[in-house]
Amino acid sequence: MVQRQLPNPAELLELMKFKKPELNGRKRRLDKALTIADLRTIAKRRTPKAAFDYTDGAAEGELSLARARQAFEDIEFHPGILRPAPDVNTSVDILGGPSALPFGIAPTGFTRLMQTEGEIAGASAAGAAGIPFTLSTLGTSSIEAVRDANAHGRNWFQLYVMKDREISYGLTRRAAEAGYDTLMFTVDTPVAGARLRDARNGFSIPPQLTLGTIINAIPRPWWWFDFLTTPSLEFASLSTTGGTVGELLDSAMDPTISFEDLEIIRGMWPGKIVVKGVQNVEDSKRLIDLGVDGIILSNHGGRQLDRAPIPFHLLPQVVREVGKDATVMIDTGIMNGADIVASMALGAKFTLVGRAYLYGLMAGGREGVDHMIKILRTEIERTMRLLGVASLDELHPGHVTQLARLVPVSQSLTDAATAAAIKA
Repeated sequence: MVQRQLPNPAELLELMKFKKPELNGRKRRLDKALTIADLRTIAKRRTPKAAFDYTDGAAEGELSLARARQAFEDIEFHPGILRPAPDVNTSVDILGGPSALPFGIAPTGFTRLMQTEGEIAGASAAGAAGIPFTLSTLGTSSIEAVRDANAHGRNWFQLYVMKDREISYGLTRRAAEAGYDTLMFTVDTPVAGARLRDARNGFSIPPQLTLGTIINAIPRPWWWFDFLTTPSLEFASLSTTGGTVGELLDSAMDPTISFEDLEIIRGMWPGKIVVKGVQNVEDSKRLIDLGVDGIILSNHGGRQLDRAPIPFHLLPQVVREVGKDATVMIDTGIMNGADIVASMALGAKFTLVGRAYLYGLMAGGREGVDHMIKILRTEIERTMRLLGVASLDELHPGHVTQLARLVPVSQSLTDAATAAAIKA
């Protein structure tokens, strides 16, 4: 028989400890977000459908994005035991300068449509965290405004080659004069991908007040208040707006972009230059042989060619072919600090996060971006400790196995033939 007694009032008082209520709604909201997925949930609740879907969506059937995220889920870590790592060093040297963490903020277009603080929130948060911030050609803050927001940090500029080459050349010169240290030459957008969510939502730049948008805005009045009471959107590279994102991109981008354009821009740029949007081994080798400072394995977050190669799957092959000392970076599908650790273990020198940044921005402006960085930092540090590594330099391919889910048919046939021969 269990002996029972009346509760001791003093013991009850010890158990009854209530947290002080948080009166700041933004902080209360963000404190509940433990993962990037949590930030996404908050962002979806607070942002009009068209703007949220522009961030969240990808091209056509969105297979490239789904596969990229699945690839990070389909990994197996191999921790070492009895290797204490109470203090971990997450810093790296990348493209001639330091970063306190092995990731930076990727370039994102039309950012102030997601949340009115836009690139200024991203740049200032990156500066506070000691990581690079990348401004897009299609950004909604000027090159100089971002420099001022991150005056003592590292600013990178992402460049599209426009039909009017003088626009691209002018942006390159402005970024150099503003002290940006790295140019991100983007090669995977000769034309716009088919972003079907945007088409179905009638998403335009700037957003139009229609019956549908008004109905969708009713539970989100703060977004429209911010949009209508802050300076109108301005784009350094677009002289006209008033169409869908695809229409704007197709009117501005040049499908004739070539290696010659890369050489011209390279001759104009005084700092480091990296090529973003590399999607096969052959192009990786050619670019490294040409002497670019780095390459970024990327399928544009799944927003261009659907069914494109998965950057995380491509990473070990490229590192093996171009050498461990080449600066190979990666983006697309990163939603957890463990994804970043796995990428570094397989040879990446750095990673970039885009959607994760925008989810934080939509969830809470500058504080939301700070919180996004905090989440990823915590996940990186915890994963490193559990693996038994005290610094990123200690990571190696033996720490990670990429589990096979998508195997090329030719490989499957080869394996089947080998198995049959052994059996015979």
